[in-house]
Formats: sequence, C-alpha cells, structure tokens
Amino acid sequence: MTDPAAVLNGMYQAEAEYFAAGGPGSASFAPLAPYFAEDVVLHQADGLPFGGDWHGHAGLEKFFLEMSRIWETFEIGEQEFLALGATSVVLTQVRARARATGQELEFPILQAIRIEDGRIAEVRPFYWDTAAIAEACRS
Repeated sequence: MTDPAAVLNGMYQAEAEYFAAGGPGSASFAPLAPYFAEDVVLHQADGLPFGGDWHGHAGLEKFFLEMSRIWETFEIGEQEFLALGATSVVLTQVRARARATGQELEFPILQAIRIEDGRIAEVRPFYWDTAAIAEACRS
C-alpha cells in the first residue's frame, strides 16, 4: 500500500478500532503497527504536557498511554485531507476533556505527515493554541 490516502485512511481506521477495543494499556498496538515505520518519529510541541519527540512503535505506545493519562476523553471529529503525497497534511477537529481540570476544549490539529515506502515515517502536529491546552491539563 503506497497510496497516501490509503495509508492515512487505513491508519485512522486502525486507530479508531484500537481505541474502541480499550486503547492504551488494554488493546494491542498490533493493528496500528503496519501503518508506521519502525523508526517513526512523532514530534509534539514542547509546551504541551505530552510534548517532546516519541520514537518508534514503543514510543507511540508510550505516547498513547500518556495521552490517556492526561485526557479523560479525546474525540476525533471531522478530518480533511488538505494535501496528499510524500508529505500529507490533515486537518482534524478534536473535542477533549482534561482529567486534571475537567475542562472541555474543542480545537483543530493540523498534521504534516511524511510517508515513506507506504508507511508513516514522521508526524508533526500543529495546535492552534498550545497554551490553552497546557492550561486545561494542569492540576
């Protein structure tokens, strides 16, 4: 599978199934693994409570665990593929509730996703307001 739309649609479907099956700590990461390169890198803004670089499949699993620790709910809404290619751009609407404060937020995430050899090699999410997200997550 080398078509960027197929890779992304497959990954988002596998991600939805992963969370429906219990998500981090409960469900197996195996259905998601084929969509990510072994050395994938997820870059999160340093100002976020889940900031930093997450490396490889183990790093993604740790990232999902950290997200489940921080967010009580994290719902993926409408997604729009703005560009499809070796670097694809996806705009995603999110609704989330922080565990620490109970605060609910709605925000967009714009992701630049690099695809190599039919697998996601790098993800760079951009948040509209990282300060508001960090504040909502502070206890």
